[in-house]
Amino acid sequence: MSPYAARLGYGAAVALAVAFLALPVLGLLARAPWARLGEHLLAAETLQALRLSLLTSAGATLLDLCLGLPLAVWLAGPRTTGRALARALLLLPMVLPPVVGGVALLLAYGRRGLVGGPLHEVFGVGIPFTWAAVVLAQAYMALPFLVFAVEAGVRAVDPRLLEAADTLGAGPAFRFRRVTLPLVAPALLAGLITCWARALGEFGATITFAGSLAGETRTLPLAVYLALETDPDAAMALSLVLVGLALVLLVLLRRRWLPGVA
Repeated sequence: MSPYAARLGYGAAVALAVAFLALPVLGLLARAPWARLGEHLLAAETLQALRLSLLTSAGATLLDLCLGLPLAVWLAGPRTTGRALARALLLLPMVLPPVVGGVALLLAYGRRGLVGGPLHEVFGVGIPFTWAAVVLAQAYMALPFLVFAVEAGVRAVDPRLLEAADTLGAGPAFRFRRVTLPLVAPALLAGLITCWARALGEFGATITFAGSLAGETRTLPLAVYLALETDPDAAMALSLVLVGLALVLLVLLRRRWLPGVA
């Protein structure tokens, strides 16, 4: 094959891949109800679902930060017993169908679940089909995105800097706070952004574990699904909101935390 033919084939393959990614977005933009967009976006149900989505995804991201930061540092450290199992468990939300994740959460935190059963019997607390269930579902599905980003950042830290801190008498806590954490800050922020984006778009685990109760557990993705059955124009308008939020996140990732990427 001549170099010209190889370049032509390569260019065609790239163009096909870009078209494959662009066509769904173009379809949405072409069919969006632009004339009634404001009406759909300012509807009470839309604002309610958007507010719930923003609050629960922020709560899920905060929960993932508390759980994921120490886990990422531990995974990036020396090999220890149980690390392979922890990594496998962390990969599960990424490879399992989200509905299966919701079923697993229901069996763990439901009224007859491993944790939910005692909570309900002793304290009368029920987690499923509440806003707390939404946060748990989003946090469970989004945690790997934060952990793997932070782990990569920790692995990229020059060990000589940590050794220099040790020679100066810095303890583990001080070394992490003053040396490791500032160096992994870009990776941490990128992980937080992608974690929040994943939580914001979560659907399968949420509808299985939390249901779709208006004003209580009906997030924006659930509202899109329900609107698609009764009002396709509203579904397209809500989809535009999610696409717009995703584009904002991509700009933040590229321009602020990945400045070298075109």
